[in-house]
Amino acid sequence: MPPAADPSPTYDDVDVGTALPGRMFPVRRVDLVRYAGASGDFNPIHWNERFAKSVGLPDVIAHGMFTMATAIRVVTDWAGDPASVLDYGVRFTKPVVVPDNGDGAEIAVAAKVTEKLPDNRVAVEIEAVSHERKVLGRARAIVRLS
Repeated sequence: MPPAADPSPTYDDVDVGTALPGRMFPVRRVDLVRYAGASGDFNPIHWNERFAKSVGLPDVIAHGMFTMATAIRVVTDWAGDPASVLDYGVRFTKPVVVPDNGDGAEIAVAAKVTEKLPDNRVAVEIEAVSHERKVLGRARAIVRLS
């Protein structure tokens, strides 16, 4: 559950450089199994440690789309409405490695407004880091505010 949020920001409330509240998201193996069931992506690199290591990975890794969806939560929580996100794109730079140690992994997400656009839209740059490595590159969302 997201932390208690301030009221949704309006276009006039934000400036270039406005930081969104960051979050730490835990990622455990059970989350990957649930995501596999919901998405239909049962690639064994996302749940089978032996297989993941046999193909050269350090351990099981989170689905790229799971990582992408986790990161945008900072923006949707801030904006107050997931439908306010008009566009969202990323490059996958490093995988989120999820060990089976009881703790799993964490994805630290920070974001800031980088541009004010016409029609009450803002560009938001997102940074996602796990195990001290940037896991998403060029992560950018366009958000319509009231």
